[in-house]
Amino acid sequence: MRTAAGTGSADPAAGPVPAEHGQRLAALILAESERGGLGPGSRLPTERQLAIDLGVTRSSVRHALALLEAQGRISREVGRGTFLREPVPQPAVPAQPDGGGARPGAPDGDGRPGPVGADFAPADVMTVRRLLEPASMPLVVAWATAADLDEMDRCLEGGDHAASYEEFEGWDLALHRCIMRSSRSPLLAALYGAIEQARHGQVWGDLKRRSSSTAHRQEYQEDHRAIVAALRARDSAAAVEAMRLHLAKVSDHLLTTDSATTVGWG
Repeated sequence: MRTAAGTGSADPAAGPVPAEHGQRLAALILAESERGGLGPGSRLPTERQLAIDLGVTRSSVRHALALLEAQGRISREVGRGTFLREPVPQPAVPAQPDGGGARPGAPDGDGRPGPVGADFAPADVMTVRRLLEPASMPLVVAWATAADLDEMDRCLEGGDHAASYEEFEGWDLALHRCIMRSSRSPLLAALYGAIEQARHGQVWGDLKRRSSSTAHRQEYQEDHRAIVAALRARDSAAAVEAMRLHLAKVSDHLLTTDSATTVGWG
């Protein structure tokens, strides 16, 4: 794997790794692996070697690998190493009427979606999530496969062992993504893709970090386990209620963190 010139300059010297930087570094690791001829089942270099090759700190590499693991792109096996996995197919995003590809993001002046990752108001994001995710649970109950449920369990386990806010957020995103993808509705998955992009925005990230605590993470994991248990039991009513209660709790934690966030988001 070759050295990525200039990457080190963007690496933070200390403190939490910015989400955008972590995503870029994760994408770079995959790109360099592909350029080096590595495919699914291939073992990646060690964290130390990746840090040397890419000119970043080991903590940045560790965070990027945690993101890739949450996304199902790699598996980390104790005593053996880190291995590339077959990527999970992602739903296609419908094209816009003008022929261009839809790009989830904040709308501009004429109502068209803005750049990927653009900021939406957190209250708006939570309103749409509370409308969309609970109502989707009957589809997930009907169509989720054993492999889907196993992937949900993998995300739960990852959240249990997350060592930082960034890692937990990655597993949280991965679990909700997996649940929505298990509906087997390409349009629903694409709509949730727009929500996920909004969750990468700076306003959302800053607010979520301020509301984060060990107690909240434990509550969210209990909620996640209740949701997955209801899906495994094929209990639509229980799954809808578990998701509804979970998102109400997330919304309450987010929007009461700073009183200013409850004003002017309309």
